[in-house]
Amino acid sequence: MYVLNRSEIISNIENEKDKVSCFYSIKDRTEKFTKTLFRTLFDKTVEVESYMRELEEEFKKLADMVCGQGDHPCREKWTEYMEKLPKILEDLNQDAKFILENDPAANSVEEVYLSYPGFYAIAIYRLSHELSTFDLPLIPRLMSESAHTLTGTDINPSAKIGVPFFIDHATGVVIGETTIIKNRVKLYQGVTLGGLSVNKNMANTKRHPTIESNVTIYANATILGGKTVIGKNSTIGGNVWLTSSVNENSMVSHKPQITIKSK
Repeated sequence: MYVLNRSEIISNIENEKDKVSCFYSIKDRTEKFTKTLFRTLFDKTVEVESYMRELEEEFKKLADMVCGQGDHPCREKWTEYMEKLPKILEDLNQDAKFILENDPAANSVEEVYLSYPGFYAIAIYRLSHELSTFDLPLIPRLMSESAHTLTGTDINPSAKIGVPFFIDHATGVVIGETTIIKNRVKLYQGVTLGGLSVNKNMANTKRHPTIESNVTIYANATILGGKTVIGKNSTIGGNVWLTSSVNENSMVSHKPQITIKSK
């Protein structure tokens, strides 16, 4: 049997590698940008003006990497994005207050900012969502994946989520690309707002559910489909599986069959 030598192995790797244009430094830079952005908004020890200059520099480097260097309009998106940051911060402060009001385990808003993975996931969603509206490739998705890695919460940046919003415990929550969530919605761990099927030709259709205002969805509930609407003021119990709409003011529960036998 013929055994490849070192130069042949390297050549084969390089040939395959050339088929994919992938620069992992984009991911590293995006993670750094995301962390710096979060600290700029929430760390009182940070001097905002100097950090904003650093963020602008990092953003333009990222824009050059994903859009190409030169006078590409991607670079100029920073000014538009910066203008949106005060409103994003205002919304996030409402999210944090909503979490404090609804979680008896939360002792202060500072605790929410510093230790709640659900709040961090929401924050990076809101920051990445605004970038996604600029048709800026890759960076919003890498921002959301940075939060996904840290929190176990997967929120597509193109989802539309109202204010305020609460994710408790966070781990295992999945919110798909075309999901619409209205105001004052609460989710618990393991909730999936997903599509009924995975098919590439559905890329430009609404595949994920709509959750109206004042809805609570408990742990491990799964709600699927672009035509599925959960009416306002409804409560969806734990482990519920839904692929059809629910009227306003509904209570939906899953009744498991549990048998306990004494020895």
